[in-house]
Amino acid sequence: MKTLSTVAIFLLVILSGCRVNYSFTGASISPDIKTITIGYFPNKSSIVVPTLSRDLTESLRDYFTSQTSLVLVERNGDLILEGTVTGYEPGKPVAIQGNETAALNRMTITVSVKFINRKDEKQNYEQSFSRYLDYSSTQPLSLVQNTLIEEINKQLVQDIFNKSVVNW
Repeated sequence: MKTLSTVAIFLLVILSGCRVNYSFTGASISPDIKTITIGYFPNKSSIVVPTLSRDLTESLRDYFTSQTSLVLVERNGDLILEGTVTGYEPGKPVAIQGNETAALNRMTITVSVKFINRKDEKQNYEQSFSRYLDYSSTQPLSLVQNTLIEEINKQLVQDIFNKSVVNW
């Protein structure tokens, strides 16, 4: 019994010295990382949707602060996320039918991201993320655009979050 107690105490001491914060989202953030700075993601694509940049930026800020214990700061965070919307393609025809008309159109959004971990430079990265959704060519873009952008933004935010703090 005394040996079992000794082993349990030994394991507790060892495990308490090696801490990484885990969350239900799968994020593994070092305990010494407390803050994040997420800059505004300007739209530099050839087609500009006025709300796209603001919505993507706010979605990123909301997701990181709701899914982690990180505090959003205006500058000099322990983690820094910067980026640019580099592509917005609202209606590329896909699924061409026999009469040479498209059955579906594809909306694609591409974002270039720079991630800086000021505590562990090995985790820094620069990468483009791209997501798309298809919609029926019988639907006017004006009716589906906001819904598609919202859904694609969710996917992009998840991809950026996973790459930044889930380390996949």
